[in-house]
Amino acid sequence: MNSTRVSTGLRFAAALSTKAETAAAIDEICSGVAERLGSQATLALVFASHHHADGFGRLAAAICDCLGSEHLLGCTGESIVGSDREVEERPALALWAAHLPGVSVRTMHLEFERTAEGPSFVGWPDELNDAWPKDSSLLLLGEPFSFPADVLLARLNEDQPGVQVFGGMASGASAPGQNRLLLGRRELTQGAVAALIHGPVRLTSVVSQGCRPIGRPLVITKAERNVIQELSGKPALVQLREIFQSLSPDDQSLVQHGLHVGRVVSEYRDQFGRGDFLIRNVVGADPESGSVAIGDWVRVGQTVQFHVRDARTADEDLTEMLSSARRGVSASPDSAAPAGALLFTCNGRGSRLFSEPHHDAHALATAWGNLPTAGFFAQGEIGPVGGKNFLHGFTASVVVFQPAG
Repeated sequence: MNSTRVSTGLRFAAALSTKAETAAAIDEICSGVAERLGSQATLALVFASHHHADGFGRLAAAICDCLGSEHLLGCTGESIVGSDREVEERPALALWAAHLPGVSVRTMHLEFERTAEGPSFVGWPDELNDAWPKDSSLLLLGEPFSFPADVLLARLNEDQPGVQVFGGMASGASAPGQNRLLLGRRELTQGAVAALIHGPVRLTSVVSQGCRPIGRPLVITKAERNVIQELSGKPALVQLREIFQSLSPDDQSLVQHGLHVGRVVSEYRDQFGRGDFLIRNVVGADPESGSVAIGDWVRVGQTVQFHVRDARTADEDLTEMLSSARRGVSASPDSAAPAGALLFTCNGRGSRLFSEPHHDAHALATAWGNLPTAGFFAQGEIGPVGGKNFLHGFTASVVVFQPAG
């Protein structure tokens, strides 16, 4: 399956192959993208199921030669996205390429090191030692066993405010060394590969965490590390029980089978809605003390709200957030047509969550048209919420490319 799109000088093309034989799959995606792109690629990304992991080196060389560019990022994934399809746990290769006139792309291999001074990330190009270019964005593909993406994102939020980070963590491996990354012609098994993008291209993000709030927002009045002890002056479990009693039987069932807490990212609002909360799992509770533990550090004064998730809620959330982003782009006086997209969706979504296949890819195509699209099912999705970058779970993180006004 192939697709192409041209928008005010920017060109995008994508191709998907489900052939099991690696050489044949490489030929199919390379010929499909090269023919439709019609220009040298400024940036390319490739996503491969583990069926093709042994041919990764050959894959990298073939794509660089075919597209005339060394600006290639890639990784293995449990399942692969191409156009409006999600190929789950079967052989698949997806190639996505962009011709971006006037856009600067810097690619890099980042590695994590523990030093006497604390955690360190090495591999940054020398020109990024100072302030990064204004309005730049970072695409990042990480290897989850060797690269703590959440630590990097927290540091970037402090050191490079305003820089959006998109991407996901390679998936499908059960042990270190099994995932694969690509940077140009290099095959890697640890760290992260990334591309800093700056110039006349606009990246619009949609991060759908697939939840909806229950009850009302509450302020943390007592907490330690990741444990919420009191909410608005009462033990956290007391507040939860009061909320639970007010819910419908269906929502009570959702609470019992999977409860989440949304932490407000920016407190400078009178009301909070979709996109204002960073969703984290509830990982434990202590009936004796009435405390609730979540998968994130918290502090007194933060606003939180309990959330639930199911297939219907996840569908509603993604559909509404895609539509809202589309309306925002269309309303901009200097907007140009979107031209390409990347989709990083959780390996807990797909057929594990939805009754119909290709859910997230179909939702993207319905909202934005059949853009050249590629991506994969990740073991952690990266995207901004409330102006800061985070590593997520059970999330669909979408980035749409269009010419800058």
